[in-house]
Amino acid sequence: MSIPTSTPSAVRSHRAETYKPGATIGDWRPEDDGFWQITGHRVAQRNLWVSIPALMLGFVVWQVWSVTVVKLNDVGFGFSKSQLFWLTAIPGITGGTFRILYTFIGPIFGERKFTAFSTIILVAPMLWLGFALQDTGTPYWELALIAAVCGIGGANFASSMANIGFFFPKREKGSANGLNGGLGNLGVSVVQLVAPLVVTAAVLGAPAGGPQHDAKEDTDIWLQNGAFLWVPLLVIMALLAWFLMNDLKVASAPFSQQKIIFKRKHNWLMTWLYVGTFGSFIGFAAGLPLLIKNNFEAQGYQATTYAWIGPFVGALMRWAGGWLSDRMGGARVTMLSFVGMAAALVVVIFALPSGGDQGSFWAFFTGFLVAFAFSGLGNGSTFRQIPVIFRDQHMREAQGQGPEAQAAALKQSEMEAGAVTGFSSAIAAYGFFFIPAMFAAMAVTNALWLFIGFYATCLAVCWWFYARKGAEAPS
Repeated sequence: MSIPTSTPSAVRSHRAETYKPGATIGDWRPEDDGFWQITGHRVAQRNLWVSIPALMLGFVVWQVWSVTVVKLNDVGFGFSKSQLFWLTAIPGITGGTFRILYTFIGPIFGERKFTAFSTIILVAPMLWLGFALQDTGTPYWELALIAAVCGIGGANFASSMANIGFFFPKREKGSANGLNGGLGNLGVSVVQLVAPLVVTAAVLGAPAGGPQHDAKEDTDIWLQNGAFLWVPLLVIMALLAWFLMNDLKVASAPFSQQKIIFKRKHNWLMTWLYVGTFGSFIGFAAGLPLLIKNNFEAQGYQATTYAWIGPFVGALMRWAGGWLSDRMGGARVTMLSFVGMAAALVVVIFALPSGGDQGSFWAFFTGFLVAFAFSGLGNGSTFRQIPVIFRDQHMREAQGQGPEAQAAALKQSEMEAGAVTGFSSAIAAYGFFFIPAMFAAMAVTNALWLFIGFYATCLAVCWWFYARKGAEAPS
């Protein structure tokens, strides 16, 4: 379906300041080739490359507990394994819940302003965590509350992904969303890699406080550095978002318009699929450090050495999933991701220690790396599917009704796709809570078999509605 376009000279006639950093943009037509080549591409890229590090820091704050809990008992806190898993899981509750709010609130106030605001408020939980970790007498309930507040960092994803989707044309949405989500997801790996390094020395100086004694390693560490390190970076990114990003009027929509997605069948179906992909990615990222510690540390394998690699692979593969989906279709890539994750978890199950068998760390770890890789592919492909599904549906309904009806249908599809992107990411974020919680409440192997069963349902949904010949919404 073609969309009315403007000539390059018409594009040049627009005032340049309309598209300057910090401006609110009223005229945005990424499907217009002339507009995209002369103006749109440059502006979209600027917003994308500010959005990525801001989103990455949100993931850092969201996941900081996954690495913090590994050292709590070593410095004298004395919590049970179950309590540590719950500290890891709690940020998933607030992350998922606030994602629902962030999905709808960003388009109301403007994504530039909201990105700056949602980034700067993360300074508070990082400061609170840093001070609390310096006192081993800090009660469990306070640490649990801090974990809940840190979860707000994960909510930034919903507004960020919905926003970036508006900037790019259909042919580039998969790659753009893959870059934003994938490199943003790298915050999981960044915190799991960097935090263990900065806690080993007084790299932040006297203002960060004195050391704690790591009884297990018989050395001093500065556990609070893993929180304080991110404070100045959050401030910088909030300022960059405020001064360099743009608000799009086309992305502005009151909740009364956005709530239509709750009547859309494909909102719920794609949310189901995204729970399977991103829910697995973020839940495994949260739970893997303690799984390594509890099952293989006695054999000499340290969680802080290995845990960050899985999320790193998954984050990079998200971009690959978006790129590949732009070329071969998102539904096919999504199906591939569920088959790959299921097979990988079978390997993990049989590699875990059982009875007198010590298991195989390298088979366990390789299985998880493969699971992360396929979850990343699925993360990218599902977010490519959503805008395609809604665009095609609305454009079919407007076919033959003239250019104005087509333009209105395109705008409606973009609004709904953005809202579905945010809402599906919100529900999937609860994987951050449920997967570590399941590891705490039942045998790990039983939990993994349940995940494999769930992937089978996702595979069936994706094939029937999106991938088979004659599917209702091929994507």
